[in-house]
Amino acid sequence: MRSRLSHVVRCIRAGSSAALTLWLLASVTPERAWAQPPTSEPPRAVLFQGVKVFDGKSKALSGPVNVLVQGNKIARISSSPIASTGGVRVIEGKGRTLMPGLIDAHYHMMMASVPLKVALAGPEGYLTLIAAKEAKATLMRGFTSVRDMAGPVFSIKRGIDDGLIEGPRIWPSGAMISQTSGHGDYRSAEALPRTAMSSLTFAERVGGAAIADGQDEVLLRVREQLMLGASQIKLAAGGGVSSDHDPLDVSQYTEAELRSAVEAAENWGTYVAVHAYTPRAIQTSIRAGVKVIDHGQLMDDATSKLMAEKGIWLSLQPFLDDEDATPFPEGSDNREKQLEMTQGTDKAYALAKKYKLKTAWGTDSLFDPKVAARQGAQLVKMTRWYTPAEALRMATGTNAELLALSGKRSPYKGRLGVVEEGALADLLLVDGDPVANLELIANPEKNLLVIMKDGKIYKDLLGP
Repeated sequence: MRSRLSHVVRCIRAGSSAALTLWLLASVTPERAWAQPPTSEPPRAVLFQGVKVFDGKSKALSGPVNVLVQGNKIARISSSPIASTGGVRVIEGKGRTLMPGLIDAHYHMMMASVPLKVALAGPEGYLTLIAAKEAKATLMRGFTSVRDMAGPVFSIKRGIDDGLIEGPRIWPSGAMISQTSGHGDYRSAEALPRTAMSSLTFAERVGGAAIADGQDEVLLRVREQLMLGASQIKLAAGGGVSSDHDPLDVSQYTEAELRSAVEAAENWGTYVAVHAYTPRAIQTSIRAGVKVIDHGQLMDDATSKLMAEKGIWLSLQPFLDDEDATPFPEGSDNREKQLEMTQGTDKAYALAKKYKLKTAWGTDSLFDPKVAARQGAQLVKMTRWYTPAEALRMATGTNAELLALSGKRSPYKGRLGVVEEGALADLLLVDGDPVANLELIANPEKNLLVIMKDGKIYKDLLGP
């Protein structure tokens, strides 16, 4: 009990009332259950026998091999038998596919499953409880890592890392930094003009967004997110769909303001990613030193060529006007912006392929639990532009390369996104061949037989 209390004190001192919510949630758990981690302790080793491997890099599966996990790493991969001594958990693969855990490179754990109005108004404790539930659901869909691209997710991440709740590894951005009237500014017109005495919005108070104008304010807000533990920084460099005050075509932040964010991030050994759709927003960001463009649906040929020349990452989402689109009222400005943006997706992927851009995959699921639950189905959608093997590589090995851009600010050390000796043991055992049939990923409840993160088994449909 004493260790429980000391942990909570540390969380509360970290500065988020969300920690209190996690404490209350944990407090209803019997003391005997609290003494154990949320999942059973892993065996000394786990041996996957007779599996075919998708390694996160190749175009096809391997032949039958055996894969030994010791601790939290892959210790050995061999086509010859690996001896299993006492204490080794043996999982008979029977020709099924062992692959890396999936990675969503653009996720919002705090906002994926709540309506926009609730996300903007809280209360914070309620949002934290929903996010804790979403974290476990994300892991159970086979996503063992996410790059969280805006939201007060630090307490959820800490709760996962400390074993209070189950969920994926999280690379947090913290608050999205936005100019006045930018994509992160959800104030009403009645809140203007803003003065030194003005109250912060709910989103600002809890750390979902940070409004900053001018180089000095941008520097301050970036440094605040780094202090809180951001692994990368997110700025809004152009208009958005869900925000009400910024047309889609506008470019946000000056080159000097963006450069101040880049310099602050680089001083900490990490990088800036920006929300941007249009050529002007993207090109201004690149001149400022931004390393990653998230979205890019409205980019043109010249912009794509520039990205290729500069080695800029494109974190692109398969946005279409389909069942996964966030619903906005027909005839509204948000709906018109949504249609304009989704109509650019096919061209954006064509340009990414034409110029061989370093392209990451993510969902950017927002404000709808039904859409969040279709995380795997949104990966399947990538077969509109890529082969199943290419889509799987993007959601494993390639996305892991993007996570590695955080350098020493990465919250987790070791190789991810691959099945290789020495890599971290984030693994999925799939009942079938996802390279031949990516649809298997869309039904994780049935087709993901084993889910392992950091060498621990969180789901095991083949257990005794």
